[in-house]
Amino acid sequence: MPRILLSEQPHDAPEGASAFSLRDAVKPGADVVVVNGAAVTEDLPLAEGDAVVFIRRGETPAPEELEALMAARHTPGVHRRLKAATVGVAGLGGLGSAVAVALARMGVGRLVLADFDVVEPSNLNRQQYFTDQLGMLKTDALCATLRRVNPGVALSAHAVRLTEANIPDIFLDVDVLVEAFDRADQKALLVAAYARAFPGVPIVAASGLAGHGPANTIRTRRAAPHLYLVGDGAAAAAPGRGLMAPRVGVAAHHQANAVVRLLLGEDPAEA
Repeated sequence: MPRILLSEQPHDAPEGASAFSLRDAVKPGADVVVVNGAAVTEDLPLAEGDAVVFIRRGETPAPEELEALMAARHTPGVHRRLKAATVGVAGLGGLGSAVAVALARMGVGRLVLADFDVVEPSNLNRQQYFTDQLGMLKTDALCATLRRVNPGVALSAHAVRLTEANIPDIFLDVDVLVEAFDRADQKALLVAAYARAFPGVPIVAASGLAGHGPANTIRTRRAAPHLYLVGDGAAAAAPGRGLMAPRVGVAAHHQANAVVRLLLGEDPAEA
C-alpha cells in the first residue's frame, strides 16, 4: 500500500487507491481535492510519497489542518522553507501592510513589524486597515488582521520610530528586510543603517509608485549586491499625483514576491 501524506500526516492508502476513492473514504463531501499542491478535477491513482488534502467549502479548519491546506497549495517543500523564515517589515503603510498580509498568506513563519504611527482616515485609500481600526496603533491593527488571515504566523511588533540606533536591534535576526517608508530620507536612513549592521542580509526597498500610471513600469531590479529596488524610480507623490491603492499594491506585491524568491534561493531581479 502506498505511503502518502494526508493533510501533512503520514497515511497508508489502500492498494490501488485513487484521489477520489480516498476522499470518499476519509472525507466524503469534500469539494476540493488537492494532490501535490494542485487542485484536481479528474480522478488519478495515488503513488508513494503523494501529498493529498481534502477541503470542504465553508468549513473552518483546525490550526493544524489550516497549515496542511496552505502547505498543499504552496507545495510542501516551498511551505517548509517559508515557515522557517523570519522577515522584517519597516513601515506599515500602503506598502508594508500589503506586504505583511501577502507574506502571512504565503505562510512565512515569523514577521517582525515596526511602525510608530496610528491608523488615520487618509490611510484607508491604500492601506490594509478598516474604519473600525481608526485611531489604533498600526502595529496593533495589522497584527489583529494578520491573526485572522493566518493564526500560525508568529508576530513581533514594535510601535516605535525607527532610528539609526534601534534598527539593528529590532531587525536583528531577520532573513530579509522590507523597506516600506514614504519619505526618501527615511528610506535612505533605514537602508544605510541596516546594511552597515548586517551587510549580507538582503533588503527589498521601493521607490517610484505614486499616481495611476502604467503598472508595467513597476519592476524589480538589483540596486546593489544585497539591495533590491521595486518601482519605476521616478513617480513620487506630488500635487496632482497621489498615492493610490492599485499602483501601491502592485509595488507591494512585487516586494512580497521578491522576498519569497530570496527565501527560496532565487534572484528577484531575474526576468
